[in-house]
Amino acid sequence: MNFRSTRSDETVSASYALLHGLARDGGLYVPETFPEQVLTYKDLAEKSYQEIAATVLSYFFTNFSADERKEMIAAAYNDSTFDDERIVPLHSLDTELTIAELFHGRTLAFKDLALSLFPYLLTAAKKQEKEERDILILTATSGDTGKAALEGFKDVDGTNIMVFYPSEGVSPMQKQQMQKQEGKNVRVTAINGNFDDAQSFLKRVFTSEEVNAYANEKGVLFSSANSINIGRLFPQVAYYVATWVRLVDDGIVGQNDTFDVVVPTGNFGNILAGWFAKKMGAPIGRLICASNKNKVLADFFKTGVYDMNRDFYTTDSPSMDILLSSNFERFLFYVAGGNTDRVAQWEKELQETGKMQVSPEELAALQAEFSGDWIDDDETKAVINHVFNDFGYLMDPHTAVACGVYMNFHKEGRLPHHTVVMSTAHPYKFPPVLCQALALPASDDPFTMLATVSEVTNIALPQPLADLRQKPVRFADTIEREAMKDAVLSFVDTISDRQKA
Repeated sequence: MNFRSTRSDETVSASYALLHGLARDGGLYVPETFPEQVLTYKDLAEKSYQEIAATVLSYFFTNFSADERKEMIAAAYNDSTFDDERIVPLHSLDTELTIAELFHGRTLAFKDLALSLFPYLLTAAKKQEKEERDILILTATSGDTGKAALEGFKDVDGTNIMVFYPSEGVSPMQKQQMQKQEGKNVRVTAINGNFDDAQSFLKRVFTSEEVNAYANEKGVLFSSANSINIGRLFPQVAYYVATWVRLVDDGIVGQNDTFDVVVPTGNFGNILAGWFAKKMGAPIGRLICASNKNKVLADFFKTGVYDMNRDFYTTDSPSMDILLSSNFERFLFYVAGGNTDRVAQWEKELQETGKMQVSPEELAALQAEFSGDWIDDDETKAVINHVFNDFGYLMDPHTAVACGVYMNFHKEGRLPHHTVVMSTAHPYKFPPVLCQALALPASDDPFTMLATVSEVTNIALPQPLADLRQKPVRFADTIEREAMKDAVLSFVDTISDRQKA
């Protein structure tokens, strides 16, 4: 399987796409030929998560042998990386709604499902490409990607990672996770700005001849751990397929039954992976894009207009505080029927005016498969309270956004099938929101708040968070957006000096 750019006829191998992340023309890589309707329940019944992942990824990473893929998957998904042998356990709230828990990895977020595997894919791709330079992973995060990427790549030989996050745009626990990150090859920096600022800067770095020439001279190659990289995106398809198989295995739906999916959505990678799973054969009916007050995506699926000319809000669901969803470009490629000139024009319009629009015919086709809606912070906390008090189930604010949107659709009779909410993070990553939602006393110390929540819910503090309390802060710097380039070049110099030592 080769991969092509969304903006031109540039075509590369899977190993090249894994290694470089972004296409040379600034586009994103997509499969040259997408494997449609290749999966059946009969072939996947009763298989483990690892076996399902191996099947799914065999269609995309054909540059690796079956044994190589199996070895990488075994190293990524085991009892030292996930606390549940099912990897993605299901929890049924009632006969009509199932929660797919994607947060049982090392950093308690759905990003672990891809970022536990991605370092193995990248290391193998580097070997295939005979690349001798050190890799510098540059990553922007709105909360969970940063920690998951840092944990995945810490102390991996020949690889370094630098993460930027908005100083006031992540939860206190997410900040603790990143500021206290261990590893000799990692660096974390907060910025006075939002996630879009960080992500836009990194895209400019990847396409800057000046910055890349400097890094090359120092023996460093830039890559990415954001879902713009195929090594992040396609492993996510596996958990949608695994969810389908488990629903049937457990008798929740029949072999030929359609089910709907609600996804809390920010950068569009998670819901795009669900759509790819549907294209491969999973019987997913409607994909519902759940947003917070930064509802640019929910509005798009109602109007066909993607308009970033609006206020940016810092919300209780920070991983969704995004106006420029980078994976949306991949989606537009398929909306345009593979017309790269049209995609390039749309992206130019977004860059120059902050706005683009699909045709009425294209919107009608999209609305046959996608819907969008949103709820605000007060509604989010009300959902957390309601679900805990009525069902004894505690959810994080992103999952609560998805659940709230589900409730609105359900009341209106717009979900005729069994529905799955993709739960993206452990609730304990968001102690202030939990205390507000459950009417518990707040504190400046997130661990004190979690102790209070634990007393009420009888949910123990997960070990990865408990271990944080005694660890020292390593990365406390906050810089202006304009200083990000110098910060990257400074780390390049550090890597180069380390190579010479």
